[in-house]
Amino acid sequence: MATRRVDRWTKQSAARALADIGRRFYTRGWVMGTSGNFSVVRSTRPMRLVISASSVPKGTMRVKDFLEVNDRGAAVERRAPRPSAETLLHVEIARLRGAGAVLHTHSIWSTLLSQHFVAGGGLAIEGLEMLKGLSGVTTHEHREWIPILPNDQDMTRLSERLVAVLAAHPQCHAVLLSGHGMYTWGDRLADAERHVEILEFLLEVTGRRMGPWH
Repeated sequence: MATRRVDRWTKQSAARALADIGRRFYTRGWVMGTSGNFSVVRSTRPMRLVISASSVPKGTMRVKDFLEVNDRGAAVERRAPRPSAETLLHVEIARLRGAGAVLHTHSIWSTLLSQHFVAGGGLAIEGLEMLKGLSGVTTHEHREWIPILPNDQDMTRLSERLVAVLAAHPQCHAVLLSGHGMYTWGDRLADAERHVEILEFLLEVTGRRMGPWH
């Protein structure tokens, strides 16, 4: 059995890598203004994540815009910036998926499709070659189910619903929040970034196939 590859981070190196991703995603239109948030796992015992601070413009992210949090989503340093409101979601994804990185985008297509399909509980994508860019997928005949959760400003309640959805769909590579974009993850930061690129492509193809917007 192959040994699972993991990233090794200092807080500085993690913040630098995530800031670079934030600026790249901004230029692609996947995180506009202060939308979106990003994290990497520094350790699992104890759980420590480096995550973007709240209300940071993604097009100008810098190392100072990140902090380290524990398994409750609380800052572990004094005088740290305020963590993203959605930190608990990152913690639960990292814990349940064993992810090394979690990335949340807020693109036009993820926003539109998450609202359009929320009543059905999710969105299925199949028959596209780009599906093979997702970890563990080897054929375009794969059917990817992306669960959709109603948005909620109560992060404790939303994180509990996320836990239930991840347990119910152990093979999914992403989760959408209605009107609030996409969460995806990976064993390594490069895997999570690739998943964003693949999934944003697949969501856009799905939206454009539907024709003039409803």
